[in-house]
Amino acid sequence: MKELLQLKVADILNRNHFDKAVVIAGVEGIKRIVKWVHVVEVTNIRNLLNGDELILSTGVTWKDDNELFISIIGQLIEHQAAGLCLEIGTYMSEIPEEVIAIADEHHFPIIVFHKQVPFVEITQDIHSLIINRQYQKITELENYSQSLNKQLLTIESYEDILQFIFSALEVQIIFRLKAQEYEFIPEISALEQTSILQELEEAKLGENDHFAFSPINLFGTEYAELTIYSREIAISEFDLLILDRTSTALAQHLLRDLYVEEKKRVEEFEWLHGWFAGEHSLDSISEYLTDYGIKPNTAEAVVLLTKLLSFKEKSNQDVTYIKLLFRSVFEQHGFAVFSVEKRNEIIFILLNQRSKKNMKDRMIKAIDEIKASTFMRKKNSSKILIAAGKFINRLTDVHKSYQTAKETLRIQQEMTKKETYHFYEDLHLYRLISQMSKHIDLQELVSEYLQPLIDNDQKYNGKLLETLKMYLECNGSKQETANKLFIVRQTLYHRLQKIENLLGKDFMEHEKRVALEFMLLITDYSTPALLRQEQKVRVKE
Repeated sequence: MKELLQLKVADILNRNHFDKAVVIAGVEGIKRIVKWVHVVEVTNIRNLLNGDELILSTGVTWKDDNELFISIIGQLIEHQAAGLCLEIGTYMSEIPEEVIAIADEHHFPIIVFHKQVPFVEITQDIHSLIINRQYQKITELENYSQSLNKQLLTIESYEDILQFIFSALEVQIIFRLKAQEYEFIPEISALEQTSILQELEEAKLGENDHFAFSPINLFGTEYAELTIYSREIAISEFDLLILDRTSTALAQHLLRDLYVEEKKRVEEFEWLHGWFAGEHSLDSISEYLTDYGIKPNTAEAVVLLTKLLSFKEKSNQDVTYIKLLFRSVFEQHGFAVFSVEKRNEIIFILLNQRSKKNMKDRMIKAIDEIKASTFMRKKNSSKILIAAGKFINRLTDVHKSYQTAKETLRIQQEMTKKETYHFYEDLHLYRLISQMSKHIDLQELVSEYLQPLIDNDQKYNGKLLETLKMYLECNGSKQETANKLFIVRQTLYHRLQKIENLLGKDFMEHEKRVALEFMLLITDYSTPALLRQEQKVRVKE
């Protein structure tokens, strides 16, 4: 803590104009910070104070009114004034005992001059001192920033940065990287650590000027947290500025480490490609993971496939940042992550590192965080597809998850529904439709059941296909269907009658209904192809 940069009442008592001054009350408060000096001769000063002002006064306005004097002292204490300097002899001859008692109780310094003093010279002297110290703060802050930036070129570990800020401030440094344990610079006993961490949690819930926090964000999410703690002296504005500069440096260093680590992983492409192809034995995979210090709690894993669409001026840096973003977020949700870049796709192997069987829930949260990240929001004109394969229970079956992830991605690109199915296990009938599309003319199959409705909609814009779909989704509830389509029930009855006329009265009987629902799913899956086919037919006509 750079105490010399904080001007206190005790420092001012050493100035020339205070050589004869006496502290008659609140002696324990002479360590209060002084940020400015005011001359006050009014009775209502609440709106004149911002806190930490040293007040100079002759007491002319309350010299004969003890209650008013007590009120003034109360206002000064309430608004965190640094102290009160009174000139005795000109208008006031003594300080009431009640005032002295209140000042002592609140450690509020009252300083008296027993002879007339030049307030103008005092304010000029102290203001010059304050301004000089402010300039000294700016100079030291600039020197700190320059030195830290130079250190960043050679620093190998973030611990060096923590030591650097400790040397500058000489306060307790508390650092936590992601979900890891807290680190303390300098080292203190386990008992002291527990006590400080308890205070830290309480400080986060309310005001505590002995703690200051700075989250370190990477890719729009909190990656680490840096805290400074001063037991004896409140954290100053200078300390906060140093903390801010250090947090920025830590973010740069941590990002550089992640970037270098990600670059090294590129060299592993060949081995990982063999894993995707199912070429490695369990012993080979276990050895590979051991080399990286990874000991999975389970053998559960899944392959996640991402495809970058319409990224403007897609660069290698963009791809690297996307890999870093995915790895950072998924690691925080309990996965070990390996990645391989392939053209405009990035393939991730996610190994479950937690015993709980909630892999899918954690993946959903991670995907949501990635989509909401600052980096992805900046790429709002771009789109990224995310497809997960089957969840596997053997590390030698990664190739199976990879193949199903590719199938999930292919189905995503074919589907026209607005919502995206990220997981292979959620595709259900779409998987069957995908396989059918390889061997059957889906246009002919759909036409057999739905062509009358398609023709009617094209000719009259009757919205019969949309109505049928919603009616089936609502299990034949007319009121719910009308509400979801935002139409009156009479309009719905009219449309349903047309549907019945075109499809037959039996369209809601079980077997035919199931077939119609299946045909509607096909239209969701392959509408672009159907439209192209219909356009060809119209051209021929």
